[in-house]
Amino acid sequence: MEYVLDFINDRISQITQVLVILIAATIIYKIITSILNKAMIKGKTELDAKRYKTINSLLNNVVKYVIVIIALILIAQVFGADTRAFLAGFGVIGLIVGLALQETLRDILGGINIVLDNYFVLGDLVEFGNFRGTVIEFGLKSTKIKAETGEVLVIANRSVDRVINISQKQPVVNIEIPTAPESDIKVVRKALDSVIEAAKKLEDVNPEGTEYIGIERIEPQRVVYIIRIKCKRGCQFTMRRIVLEMIKEAYSKADLRLS
Repeated sequence: MEYVLDFINDRISQITQVLVILIAATIIYKIITSILNKAMIKGKTELDAKRYKTINSLLNNVVKYVIVIIALILIAQVFGADTRAFLAGFGVIGLIVGLALQETLRDILGGINIVLDNYFVLGDLVEFGNFRGTVIEFGLKSTKIKAETGEVLVIANRSVDRVINISQKQPVVNIEIPTAPESDIKVVRKALDSVIEAAKKLEDVNPEGTEYIGIERIEPQRVVYIIRIKCKRGCQFTMRRIVLEMIKEAYSKADLRLS
C-alpha cells in the first residue's frame, strides 16, 4: 500500500511540475511576443511598418520553437530522462535530422532570405502562378496568400523565387477606352479630361502621373484611347473599377459610344 501511495505521489508531483513548465513557457512566450509587438517604431512609412510586421512574425515563430524545445527538454528531465546525453549527442542528431529534413531547412532559409532581401512584406499584393492575393501570414516554413475571393494559398518559403511582387512600387494603372470611330476626338478628350480631374481628387490617387495619354491605336471598328492612373500600393484594382465607372458616366453625359 505504501508503495502505491509513493507511486501516486510521484506521479502527482511529476504532473504538477509538467503543468508548471507548460504554464511558465506560455507566460514567457506571451511576454516576449508582447515586447516584440510593442517594439514597433512609430512615425515610419507604411512600407517600414509592414516590413516590421513581417520580421516580427518571423521572430515570433523562432521564439515559439525555441521555447517549445526548452520546455520539452525540461519535461524529459522531470520524467528522469538523461538530457545531458541527449544534448551531448545533439550534434550528431542534428546532422541526421538535417539530412532528413533538407526541404524544411530550405524553407527556413527561404524565410530568412525573404526578410533580408525584401521580397515582400505582410500586406503586399503578390502573384504566384495564376494566383493573385495579399500576403496575410509569414512563418518559418511557409507564407499564406489570400485572394480577393477568399481563397488562401499556402506556399513553401523555398518557392519565393517564383513569387512576383506587384505592389513594392507605387503602381501605374493604364486604362484603355475603346471608342466608336465616328466619335469627335475633341469631345472624347474633354470627357476623359473630366475623368482625370475627378480621379485626381480620389484619396488613394497620386495626381502626379495621373494623366490623359492619347490614342493608343486605331482599329477598323474602334479607336482605343488610354489614360494613366497612379495610385497607392494595393489599390490599383479598386481604382481601375472606380475609374471605369467614371468613364462610363462621362461617356453617357457626352453622348459618346464605347465600342
